[in-house]
Amino acid sequence: MSTLLALHGVSKAFGGLHVNRDVSFSLASGDRVALIGPNGAGKTTLVNVMSGDLPPSRGQIVFDGEDVTRLPIARRVRRGLVRTFQITRLFTSLTAEENVALAVMQRRRMTRRFLSLAAAASDVRAECQDLLKQLGIGHLARLPVVQLAYGQQRLLELAIGLALNPKVLLLDEPAAGVPHDEAPRILEAINRLPSDIAVLMIEHDMDLVFRFAKRVLVLAGGRLIFEGTPAAVTADVEVRRAYLGSYADGRRTA
Repeated sequence: MSTLLALHGVSKAFGGLHVNRDVSFSLASGDRVALIGPNGAGKTTLVNVMSGDLPPSRGQIVFDGEDVTRLPIARRVRRGLVRTFQITRLFTSLTAEENVALAVMQRRRMTRRFLSLAAAASDVRAECQDLLKQLGIGHLARLPVVQLAYGQQRLLELAIGLALNPKVLLLDEPAAGVPHDEAPRILEAINRLPSDIAVLMIEHDMDLVFRFAKRVLVLAGGRLIFEGTPAAVTADVEVRRAYLGSYADGRRTA
C-alpha cells in the first residue's frame, strides 16, 4: 500500500519544554493505527502538529507525496488530512444535518451560501443524510445538537470528518466522555469507515485500542518508544514500564 502520511524527525518545543522529540513514522492507505502513551506524553501535541494546528520546531511532514510542513490547516484538509478533537466542537444551535452540511459545503467551497441551507442543493442534503445513516444516526438528522447525547455527538463528529473526504483521519480520543458501555458504538462506527482511509486514533481505553488497531505507536516523554503489533506491545519491557503495567500483566494471565 502507498504511503499517505510520513513524519520525519518531527519535534515540538515550547520554549525550553520539549513535548515531541524526533518522531518518525508513516501511515499507508487502509492503516488502522493507535497512538497511546501516558498523560503528558505529547500525543495531542503531535496530532496538532500533523494537522497544522501547531508548527513543528524541527522535522518534515509529507502528505500524499507533498511536503506540507508549513501548510495551513485548511489546505491540508482540502488535500485529505482531517482530524477530530478530544472535546466536541459542534455548532450546538444547529441540527445534526446542518453541522454535516456545513462541512460538505466547506469542501465544495460553498460556505458563503450556508445561511440559505434550507434551499441547499438536493445532492448536499442527500450526502448529509447518507453520512449520518452510515454512522447510525440518520434518525437524528433534524435534531439540534444540544438535544443529542454525548455519544451521539461523537458520532456526528465522525460524520463531519467523513464529509471532508479524508484520505487520513486523525481521531483524538473519539470515545472520550462517552459512558463505557456506549464506547463500543464508537468503535463499530470507526470499523465501518471506508477501508481505504488511513485512521490514526489516540485512545486511553486499551480494550478499544486492542479491538481497533492493527499497529500501535507508543509515545513516552515525547519520544516514540515502540511501533508494532498489538500482540507485541504488551510484551515490550520498555512499554510495560512506561505505560501498560498491570494492564499488560492482566492480558498475559487472562
